[in-house]
Amino acid sequence: MITSLDEEKKIPQHIAIIMDGNGRWAQAQGKGRVVGHKAGVDSVRAVVKGARKAEVKALTLFAFSSENWQRPEQEVSVLMDLFMYVLTKEVKRLHKNNIRFQVIGDLSRFSDKLQKSIKKSEQLTAANTGLILSIAANYGGRWDIANAAKQLASQVQNNEISLDEINENSLHEHTCLAQLPALDLLIRTGGDFRISNFLLWQAAYAEFYFTDILWPDFNEDEFNKAIDVFDQRERRFGKTGEQAQNS
Repeated sequence: MITSLDEEKKIPQHIAIIMDGNGRWAQAQGKGRVVGHKAGVDSVRAVVKGARKAEVKALTLFAFSSENWQRPEQEVSVLMDLFMYVLTKEVKRLHKNNIRFQVIGDLSRFSDKLQKSIKKSEQLTAANTGLILSIAANYGGRWDIANAAKQLASQVQNNEISLDEINENSLHEHTCLAQLPALDLLIRTGGDFRISNFLLWQAAYAEFYFTDILWPDFNEDEFNKAIDVFDQRERRFGKTGEQAQNS
């Protein structure tokens, strides 16, 4: 666990989490998958609390991928209902704690009611200066990159920029999380060792942390364990170990 925030401890400024294992958690208890999704809300509260305590600047949670529409209709419906619940109930709590809330992804497929609720929640917390909580919904890493490329192509077509001005920096500026600190730590619960099309661009130099813990069992202590592991990692960014230590 994190016991202090001394200067020597490396705290990731931006953490992203693939919240996996809700369905398996419920099925292991002989219950429907939707029960697991509801239980997972408590884990969201726990990691938000842990992130605030650790003074993490940004927390990004993978709630619903662009591929999740293929899941059973009832499960998708429950996920949408949970999303509305979070927007109407939980966001008020976030606002009281000075947390800025935003949703990233292609929101056009959501109902008008849900889109309006998202916009209202973002506006409510827009001036907050604490933790930035981003929820990835109908999001895919490939979509994010393709969407950024499309915006750059449009600027070239309109003679706003030249082709030579397209580079890694300009593409990055058009991705969903461009205004946040670079992604430091990517956590995945549930035992799988893949990132499932999540933050492909942003994860280029992130540290990965995989755990067998299913998402509804991932609490504040487990979150702190991930940060402790991050603290032990040597981040070289292409340099030698000696260069990284000297810098």
